[in-house]
Amino acid sequence: MADILSNPKARRDYHILETFEAGIVLKGTEVKALRAGKGQLSDAFARIENDQAFLYNAHIDEYGFGNLQNHQPKAVRKLLLHKNEIRKLFGLASVKGNALVPLSLYWKNGKVKVAIGVGKGKVEYDKREDIKKRDSDRELKRATMHRLKGK
Repeated sequence: MADILSNPKARRDYHILETFEAGIVLKGTEVKALRAGKGQLSDAFARIENDQAFLYNAHIDEYGFGNLQNHQPKAVRKLLLHKNEIRKLFGLASVKGNALVPLSLYWKNGKVKVAIGVGKGKVEYDKREDIKKRDSDRELKRATMHRLKGK
């Protein structure tokens, strides 16, 4: 499973509680643009409406060799999930402070799939803790590499 696009803001701004795999309804020019890696998920979010799941603000660039039938870059795209998964997502997303965030788009058996995460928003001090942990891990790794090279 190679990622086509990933959402760098998702894990930085949210604690991901649970993840789901969903199919996505795409036009041909959208698939071709994704094959070229043209798009971004940084502002994207998912929403449940009328017992269906939709992906909003996912930007897929227009296909360069497309014609008049080319797609809209920020079109609303339908997500393909089982009915019980949609109900579960609706229940989790309706809790105050939770959001449905796309984590990545990837290929699976020749089809484009979306990893949707149920995220709880982080507050500023949570982000600082993550930065401190990452810096301390980096320092520890640097110290061990320096000690290994010294021998």
